[in-house]
Amino acid sequence: MNMLNKLFSHKLLIAVVLGLLAAGVPHTALAAEGTLIDSGDTAWIITASVLVLFMTIPGLSLFYAGLVRAKNVLSIMMQNLAVVALITVLWIVYGYSVAFGGSPGLVIGGFEKTFLNNVDVGSVVGTIPETVFMFFQLTFAIITPALIIGAFAERMKFSAFLWFMGLWFTFVYLPVCHSVWGPGGWMAELGVLDFAGGSVVHVNAGIAGLIAAIVLGKRKGYPTTRMPANSVVLTMVGAAMLWVGWFGFNAGSGLAADGVAGMAATVTQIATATATLTWMFIEWSRQGKPSGVGLACGAVAGLVAITPASGYVGPVGALAIGFAASAICYWAVYSVKSRFGYDDALDVFGVHGVGGFVGAIMTGVFASVALGGSISNLDIGQQLGLQAIGAFATLIYSGIVTFVILKIVDAIVGLRVSEQEEDEGLDLSLHGEEGFNL
Repeated sequence: MNMLNKLFSHKLLIAVVLGLLAAGVPHTALAAEGTLIDSGDTAWIITASVLVLFMTIPGLSLFYAGLVRAKNVLSIMMQNLAVVALITVLWIVYGYSVAFGGSPGLVIGGFEKTFLNNVDVGSVVGTIPETVFMFFQLTFAIITPALIIGAFAERMKFSAFLWFMGLWFTFVYLPVCHSVWGPGGWMAELGVLDFAGGSVVHVNAGIAGLIAAIVLGKRKGYPTTRMPANSVVLTMVGAAMLWVGWFGFNAGSGLAADGVAGMAATVTQIATATATLTWMFIEWSRQGKPSGVGLACGAVAGLVAITPASGYVGPVGALAIGFAASAICYWAVYSVKSRFGYDDALDVFGVHGVGGFVGAIMTGVFASVALGGSISNLDIGQQLGLQAIGAFATLIYSGIVTFVILKIVDAIVGLRVSEQEEDEGLDLSLHGEEGFNL
């Protein structure tokens, strides 16, 4: 009996030691189909997904809310929250399948994964569960149409907004997303580099915002009537949240907690800091004073431009991209817009469209190992051509289809609020509430 007790106690001790060793080692779990799931990668991408969602609510919401007039602050925040809910439902029903469905296609995927059919706890993408990959990509699908809101701020009907967002997501975002990132997508097959969404997110949303601003027309009184931001504090808080959340955007796009993620986070910080300083000094020299809104815009310009390059370039490339994007976006916001007279209320095209385009093109240069990037034997001339094809194709496709969608929505429900509603402000006229009860 004593012998049995000793044997049992030894076995128990061995089991406890092995259990402690196993718990202390970051390891992988075996999925149902025999594919290894890495717990570290999985934890990081869940975290990155939450960071990207944080960029939209509350980051982008506060950034935009501070820039509009006080009578429209609530409408902007409601649009941001509503688009999160709307795109989430559409993504689950058909969006994920069309963008990343199992059937390879040049422009769209298949419909095998509608309602997340065949996406369960056993399905895997790389080293993470497919549910985590699906959630991560959902956050990109949410923020892209949300960016457009700033272009038509203070003048679109809420019903028209919902129609436009649903149709734009379906016929613009999903095809562009699949073309760049989906199985068999034509841009991916061509060799266009877009690590985290220079074309998919920023060029796409930027040109859509410009078209929307032109089709809806100028706000009443623009540009002669002064339209001050109601709270630069809100805008700067929102910009800070965007800066923090953007690490999920860029460093998460490699779908792993590895050296690529580390470098993506590093170059994101470098480019954003460089762009912030560049905008500040340009504004200071031209207007006599640096402003809070200027700092915020410079930071966002840097974040936008480094997005397509973040997984490919090194610190030198980040410095160059941050500087160039900030200078060119400043010119687009203060010179191009005034020259052509369009009312892109919160400079969606000037910062996101132009910044995304600059970043997409410069990726083709600084991705080279010779310039501190990660791609060996890169033919810079050829890659520049491919980057231009990808950016211009997105610009043209998104611009044309956005115009068509706006015209359809205008015919169905009408796009613009009445003059009386615009004078009163969208908060009270459309929602019966006030953002600030002063």
